[in-house]
Amino acid sequence: MTIREPIVNPVAIADLRPTQMTVGLREVEAKRKLWREEAEAKGGEFLGKHMIPVLLGPKNRYYVTDHHHLTRALLDEGVKDILVNVIADLSAVHKDSFWILLDNKAWCHPYDHDGNRREFNDIPRKIADLKDDPFRSLAGELRRAGGYAKDATPFSEFIWADYLRRHIDVKTVEKDFESALEKALKLSKKETANYLPGWSGPVRSD
Repeated sequence: MTIREPIVNPVAIADLRPTQMTVGLREVEAKRKLWREEAEAKGGEFLGKHMIPVLLGPKNRYYVTDHHHLTRALLDEGVKDILVNVIADLSAVHKDSFWILLDNKAWCHPYDHDGNRREFNDIPRKIADLKDDPFRSLAGELRRAGGYAKDATPFSEFIWADYLRRHIDVKTVEKDFESALEKALKLSKKETANYLPGWSGPVRSD
């Protein structure tokens, strides 16, 4: 049964469980800055407009399916509770079947910061334990810079992140992000990237 129902009573962010292993901490920092700009005057309105999509899983735990970066940012900023939107009630599904179901529906992303697939048990149980993937930050910035279009493909930014990590040295991303972004923009227009979600094609002059 699929439902989309906001939970009126706030849910503790510390109790939310992630469905992926990493975030881009540079992206998290940007969202922390956004929250600080909104918090004093429009904090309640902001939270009301940014409900977190979740699955209701075994033992009635809430599993985040999107907006991990925002959730982590709010947690790091000291926000205790947030509204959630339940997109599916899977509370009756056995734990072992639960993760297989999520995997089949592209509701989880069990890949580490090196792009390697891991066991479901390796997915953190807390939002605070999500690890940094610098290439996820680079992929997010690449999209905003016009390197590729926003796409409905699940975890599309992670797919781009994996492509970028195979062509750009991680030290460049960590120490010279602007240079890494310039390289990423060039890579995004190559024909070798045409299989990626949101690919905009090579730049052609008429």
